[in-house]
Amino acid sequence: MVRRPVDGEVHVHYGQIYVESDPGSFGPDLAEAFAGQSAGLCGAAIPGALWLTTGLHTGNVGFTVEVHDQPPPVDAVWEDVVEVSFRPASARSTLMQWAGEVCWDLDLEETDYRVRYCAKGMDQARQEDTRMNDEPQLDRYLLQLWPAEPAADRVLKQTAAIAAYWHDYARRQPPPPTPDERAEAEHQARLRQEQAEREHQLALDRWQWGGQLPSQALRAVGGNVHGLLRFDPALVHALDAAGPDVQRTVALLAARRACEAAGLAGLDWIVAALTALAEGRPLPPPFDESAVMWQTLARDPRVPKRTVGQPIAPQRTSFRPPALPTGCAPMPTPRHAPRPVGPAVAMNQPGPPGPPVPQAGAARYAMAVTIGAPDPSLRMSQPHMALPAVTGAAEADPLRAALDAVYAAVATYGEDYPALLEEIRSVSAGRA
Repeated sequence: MVRRPVDGEVHVHYGQIYVESDPGSFGPDLAEAFAGQSAGLCGAAIPGALWLTTGLHTGNVGFTVEVHDQPPPVDAVWEDVVEVSFRPASARSTLMQWAGEVCWDLDLEETDYRVRYCAKGMDQARQEDTRMNDEPQLDRYLLQLWPAEPAADRVLKQTAAIAAYWHDYARRQPPPPTPDERAEAEHQARLRQEQAEREHQLALDRWQWGGQLPSQALRAVGGNVHGLLRFDPALVHALDAAGPDVQRTVALLAARRACEAAGLAGLDWIVAALTALAEGRPLPPPFDESAVMWQTLARDPRVPKRTVGQPIAPQRTSFRPPALPTGCAPMPTPRHAPRPVGPAVAMNQPGPPGPPVPQAGAARYAMAVTIGAPDPSLRMSQPHMALPAVTGAAEADPLRAALDAVYAAVATYGEDYPALLEEIRSVSAGRA
């Protein structure tokens, strides 16, 4: 019984092609593949992988893979023949071209195999170096596998000078690490990688939170905390440390200043809401129902038609991740990223969002969401920016109330927000 999963020509580069079966590995390097072997051409020192050497540097070579149920005879046509032992590391073993451009499924079981690698024409192919598509075949190879107990690698036949070179190379490599040594090395590598990931995450947290790590309360607060961080991270941390009484005071101040800036402070329903905030009571109608609140704003003829430019947050330095220890993968690459194989697979990407669908009874103002720096030519309705400061100040969590109200007030002040934040900083520090 013989099965031929590969039979024809395959492309090689740098005189290499591989058998791989570990989905979490990028494969061995040259020295690892032949460590401790006496036979070159077929490196099997790394479990689950084979490094196959060809005479041709770049181009197509004849290549056949045969899977037998018992040892086949050695055909005298082959000039160079070596044998090694191999056990797949997973249920999927493939013959893979250099850089993983193309692969062929070998359909091997997860059992021990004896591997015979046969070559013909290696020296001529080595001399020519490169074969173009319209040129005759220079070298060809046969990879045979059959179930067998592990045994030492050996050279069955040697003819080509380049094969002798690779046999000598293999014999000069130190023996591979023992299973215990390999396990310890992998364990230490994981520890280094995990430490590097922790340090990377800490550095990223500090950068995202304005230079210092957040408290658990800040991490969990939600709302517009990250929006306000863009404008004044020091204020965010100061409000977190200030305590609930100061947080409530700041929330009320921000709501009042937003309403004043928007020209709403004299309206009876706004006064009632600010009074309820000051007295610690729930917001009265129309603030108890969002849709009614916005309808009231749209229908009240006393609401001024004031607009303001978008606030522009200060520039911040780009994130600079800490240097990685030797041997660690760049962040945030997964530690066991799969190796790309075969042609690129088209990914269905979502298209750009369409225009908003008008809603019945919607207000005549709109909010524009942009990518990049705010467009100074865009104007926003101050009354519409101010109402979220009032509802934000009524949040049950005092910290969230302060953060949401201040953020809404910043949007209401627009380009004049620095004056507002200076007053908020004074109150949060107890200077007012």
